[in-house]
Amino acid sequence: MDTTALFRWLHSLAAGSASAEERRILRFPNSRSYRAFAAAWSELGQPQSYFPHVTPLPLIGGIAVPAPLSHPPALGLPLALETDEIVTLQGTLQKNVSADKSIPWGVQHIRAPYAWSRTTGHRIKIGVIDTGVDFGHPDLAGSLSRGINLLSRGHAPHDDNGHGTHIAGTIAARGQLKGMTGVAPRSLIHPVKAFDHNGSAYVSDIILGIEWCVRNRLNIINMSFGMKNRSKALLGAVNLAYHAGIVIVASSGNDGKRKSIDYPARYAQTISVGATNKLRRVAPFSNRGAYIDIYAPGDKIHSAWLRGKYHEMSGTSMATSHVSGAIALLLAERPGLSPAEIKAILKRAMHPLRGLKSSRMAGELDIVKMLQAADR
Repeated sequence: MDTTALFRWLHSLAAGSASAEERRILRFPNSRSYRAFAAAWSELGQPQSYFPHVTPLPLIGGIAVPAPLSHPPALGLPLALETDEIVTLQGTLQKNVSADKSIPWGVQHIRAPYAWSRTTGHRIKIGVIDTGVDFGHPDLAGSLSRGINLLSRGHAPHDDNGHGTHIAGTIAARGQLKGMTGVAPRSLIHPVKAFDHNGSAYVSDIILGIEWCVRNRLNIINMSFGMKNRSKALLGAVNLAYHAGIVIVASSGNDGKRKSIDYPARYAQTISVGATNKLRRVAPFSNRGAYIDIYAPGDKIHSAWLRGKYHEMSGTSMATSHVSGAIALLLAERPGLSPAEIKAILKRAMHPLRGLKSSRMAGELDIVKMLQAADR
């Protein structure tokens, strides 16, 4: 591979008019080509000083670059080039709430407390790719482990939005009398900050987050976000995590669609989650249909927020965190289960939903049934 020509092209991009916001993902045709690039990249000593907007993506054998889509490199290789799209979080803020309920309705609804005498998700490692987390929240004090800030590598993954803290609370909060308790209160949250204060991230940052989770051998990845377009680069990262034995739980989207869901939930390697309300019906905002693997509470969900507070949010994001917590309970008891086996168990153990015309449609998460199905 002609790395000199590649670096010449990268240099032309750095000196050209392409902005750092106009990004593309370039994937090499094989691992040998990427290794050649990586070796040349490391020989530069401090490559980011030469190419500040170029980001290597080792997991998928590619790089993220600031480049117009109509400007492919002429390197004599069949390089794949796609837009490094912006991805958004999926949750709508409702209102501030007090910390007067120790177990939120969603956690009760899926019957998590009935499982705690048997499993609390002890030491199951969950990567939450999101906005970070409030490290000072009292209900998360014992639930947080090492994470990464992909937007500012020298800093901890502190939450400057609130969404990531809300997700972490539903999964693993272990509040006492005045706080809240999540679905798997003895599991460990590894916050992966890929999203900024506006709740936006590039696909390339999410890929780096998945790579971090794979490298650190996490058990579950919670993806409470979505995009409309299919990304082959993101699919490649999801597929590699799946084959590494990581369970990936993803939100279906909040567009109220009946025949379509967002990516990455639409990938077969994920567990796609729709949202329900207290009446055991699909929430009006939730995407639904054949692509949904399971539904969980996502309407008016009470959870942790910034500065030690609590907020109520609605969205398939909130439903996804309930499912991630449930899988942590399952894995703590049955650590050898594969992602495919876990999906099959969830599908065998769902509670029927009200208002669905077809019995073949997915049902709602029920942790007691889930554990019983795993025993069979």
